[in-house]
Amino acid sequence: MLKVLWGVAGLLCLSPAAMAETCPDLFAKGLPPAVLSETARSGTVMLCNDQYAVLASEQTHGPLWSAEDLTEENLEIADKMQRHDNFQPDTRLPSSMQALSADYTRSHYDRGHMTPSGDEAGATAQKESFLLSNIVPQTPELNRGPWEGVESAVRGWAREEGEIFVVTGPGYDPDQFRTIGSHHIPVPAVTWKAVYDPAGNGTGAYVCLNTAHPSCRITSVATLIQLVNIDPFPALPASLKDHVAAMPPIRESPYALAKQDRTRKLLKEWGTKAAQKALRALVKSLVP
Repeated sequence: MLKVLWGVAGLLCLSPAAMAETCPDLFAKGLPPAVLSETARSGTVMLCNDQYAVLASEQTHGPLWSAEDLTEENLEIADKMQRHDNFQPDTRLPSSMQALSADYTRSHYDRGHMTPSGDEAGATAQKESFLLSNIVPQTPELNRGPWEGVESAVRGWAREEGEIFVVTGPGYDPDQFRTIGSHHIPVPAVTWKAVYDPAGNGTGAYVCLNTAHPSCRITSVATLIQLVNIDPFPALPASLKDHVAAMPPIRESPYALAKQDRTRKLLKEWGTKAAQKALRALVKSLVP
C-alpha cells in the first residue's frame, strides 16, 4: 500500500462549489477514475474544468489523475490556438493543497502537464490546462522527449477514431522518492496515460519512466492498475482492460529527433536493472 507516501490527511476547508463539482461527460461511461487505496483517497477533491477534470491531492499538491474526453473536433480548434505558458496555482483549493511555481524554481524538473495544453480547444480551456493542479514534476528529458511523443500518439488516435477517453497521472515509488520545493512535492517514478476507444471498444496504456534516461512502453490497463493502484475506467469490464488495443506507436518529438542517436539508445533502457527496480518497487508497494 502507499502508506509511506500518503499517510492520512486531515479535514480540508474546501468551498461548497469545489466539493459539489461533478462532470460525468468527461469520463468513460460517466464514471470517474477510482483510486483503490483508502489512504490515497484521503485529502482529495475532484475539480471540473471546461474540458478536463482532476483529482487533486493534499499530499502531493498535484493531481492523482487528470481525465478528458478528447475529440477530433476539439483538436481541430486546439491546433489553431497559440500556447501561452502561464502556470498558476489553483485557487479553488485551500493553501494546504496548492502548489506554487516557486516550488519548481531551480528544481531541475519541468512542470509536466497531465492533460496537455495541446488538447485544449479555446482560450479558457488553454488557461485551465496550466493550473498547477494539473501538473507534476517531470524530468526535462521525459517531458520534452518521449512524453511529447505519447501525447502526439494519443492525439493521432483521437483524430482517427473521432473520440477517445484519456486518463493521465503519476505513479509513485513509496520506498524511494524525492521532493521539490517548500511544499515538498513528490517526484513521480513514472507518468502514465490510459486510453479507452469507445468506437473500437479497446483500451491500453502508455507508461514512462520519469528519469534522466526516460523510456516508455505500452501495456494493458489491468497492468497499469496493478502498478499505480488507480483504475482509470472503473465502468469498463475487466476483460476489456486485460487486452491491449492496437495502439499508435509513440511518436518522436522535435526534442527527440534533435537527439535521435541518443534517443534510440535510451529507448532500449526499459529493461535495465534500474528501470526494473523502480517498477518492482511500485508493484511491491501494492501488496497488502
